[in-house]
Amino acid sequence: MKKKNKMIYRSFIIASFIAINALILFGISQTLSFLSTGADRSMMLHIGVKNKQAYIPKVEWKDTINPARPIEKQTMYDIQKDYVNSWYVRNVGYATYDSLGIFDFYTESARKNLVDGIHFNKTNDVQILSTTLDHHLALDFYSADGQLVVFEDQNVRSYTQSFKENNLQYETTSISSYKIAMLLEDGFWRVRHIVKQPNITVIDTNTQKESPYIRGNQIIVDNTPYQIKGINYYPQDTPWNMFGEEFDIDIIQKDFKIINDAGLNTIRIFVPYEDFGKEYVLADKLIKLKEVMDLAEKNSLKVVLTLFDFYGNYDINDWTFTHRHAEQIVSSIKEHPALLMWDIKNEPNLDFESRTKETVLAWLKEMIHQIRTIDTEHPITIGWSSIETADILSEDVDIVSFHYYKDLTRFQDIFKTISSLKKPLVLQEFGLSSDKGLWAPFGNNEEDQAAYHEAFLKIIQQHELHYLSWTLYDFNKIPTDVVGRLPWRKNAQKHFGFIDADGNKKDAFQFISY
Repeated sequence: MKKKNKMIYRSFIIASFIAINALILFGISQTLSFLSTGADRSMMLHIGVKNKQAYIPKVEWKDTINPARPIEKQTMYDIQKDYVNSWYVRNVGYATYDSLGIFDFYTESARKNLVDGIHFNKTNDVQILSTTLDHHLALDFYSADGQLVVFEDQNVRSYTQSFKENNLQYETTSISSYKIAMLLEDGFWRVRHIVKQPNITVIDTNTQKESPYIRGNQIIVDNTPYQIKGINYYPQDTPWNMFGEEFDIDIIQKDFKIINDAGLNTIRIFVPYEDFGKEYVLADKLIKLKEVMDLAEKNSLKVVLTLFDFYGNYDINDWTFTHRHAEQIVSSIKEHPALLMWDIKNEPNLDFESRTKETVLAWLKEMIHQIRTIDTEHPITIGWSSIETADILSEDVDIVSFHYYKDLTRFQDIFKTISSLKKPLVLQEFGLSSDKGLWAPFGNNEEDQAAYHEAFLKIIQQHELHYLSWTLYDFNKIPTDVVGRLPWRKNAQKHFGFIDADGNKKDAFQFISY
């Protein structure tokens, strides 16, 4: 009996030891998980925003000449960083009613109006969401002792949403100019005065000019009407991860030859936002993208380049990071002869419910503006998920693009709703899965898929539609991020291709082009 009790006692001690260690490991894992997740940028206020660039609007120094004392480059950088962050903490304060950051970036005398304003808004249930988009700085004075700087910030573009009791009251993009005095205190530059000034006259870059690639409802390439006959492309073994570690330029060359030999002249490819490095675009990703563009040119294929794949934030605090991302991509690719158009975002209307329609559309409109300031020639489009949403922002884009996966017999009637738009219309995605089996016993087989493409091509020719079908290959694996974990959804997505998983052309391949 004693021996049995001893064994029970030992077992209890061992079990307790294991349980305690398991709890410790769980706690460590949860902490690491928290630290590895993307924190709300506004939380940077509480972890040392002074040493970080909290957001990155475009900033240029137009004038840095100072007769009294030349300003050092490092000092200019410090002033710029702290000044930009002063806007950030101000905007976060009005959005969250948190005035903590105000004390770090404004002198004591400058804080009062800001703190009073935040308190007033909180009392009256008013919330202001705002961000500045670009700054143009001109130095007026830098003191001999290096403790005081005065400069102008000309034509500051900013975007603002105002809410009352959680209801959007208005949104606006404005341009304002300021004169700023900053003092060096405790090793950091703090705003002492900021006074609004009359704006400097500038050219309105929001004015839309017709792209040389567009003539009425025609797409023009080399002064000749261009009819898009194309396909959405991913390599078969790396769908939705084209530029990852398994990037293989030889496979892409082989595929582009297949596409060209099939009578197609255009491909649509995707630039994933996070994979490319977000606001600091990775050099090796740009090299891979340029290699793909070079191969497209070599195979006589034009490229519809879709930006911001897998991006879904749209939060106003995140805007300037996406602007810097677009700036690097567009600046690097805009001169490439294979580029046909910029596609801002794939199916952004699917984010209307989770991110609010107003915020998504505001982000899209500003992104159109950002890209047009960098590339004034190539047309811009947005890949809407349906015909019903295709007319959204139709006045802002150069080309209207939409997807269609519904019943083919309904296409003609639904298409009438946008057929009168005086812009080129692109059927940017369409297709039919040949998934018929365990997860889709009443699905379509390869003969059904071929009949679908044959019928759709006749409709496309009838309306002289530009088109890009989905997609060249059947895939063996579909990332969970694309369609979720449900096996019947994943399996359906695997079988949209014109070429099966074994590399054999399916019946539909004969209707890949007309």
